[in-house]
Amino acid sequence: NDKELMKFLVTTIPFPMTYWEEEEWIKSQKSNNEGNYNFAIEDIETNKYIGGCGIQNVNWLARVATVGIMIGDKDYWGKGYGTDAMKVLINFIFNDMNINKIRLGTFSFNERAIKSYEKCGFKVEGVLKDEIFKDGKYYDEIIMSIFNNK
Repeated sequence: NDKELMKFLVTTIPFPMTYWEEEEWIKSQKSNNEGNYNFAIEDIETNKYIGGCGIQNVNWLARVATVGIMIGDKDYWGKGYGTDAMKVLINFIFNDMNINKIRLGTFSFNERAIKSYEKCGFKVEGVLKDEIFKDGKYYDEIIMSIFNNK
């Protein structure tokens, strides 16, 4: 229920969420996970959970997957953990899943994420104008993608 963190998530998770709603959401991620893959992001020196990433909506016919990532521990923001985790995820998707295209969405105000995704090789594929209303203002959603250039 961290407002600053939730601001950056492209998600349908209700906010704020009660403890019980959070518990039910976590259970649903375990049971309704067909075609979706969720991974923890940990600081390997401390074994501390700092966030998560995942693969959703895999279209096996077109070989396209959508990804998402979140560094939930603010002490780890801006230190390269998200970029590193995304590079590992990209490698897994292209080399182990044989996917051709990975896509994601982020908000135009999330400049830190956009820079991280660009470092990983993502390019802007499109812009959904005024797609989200946050803090009294409309913002664009930036659609980015990267292709498997084998």
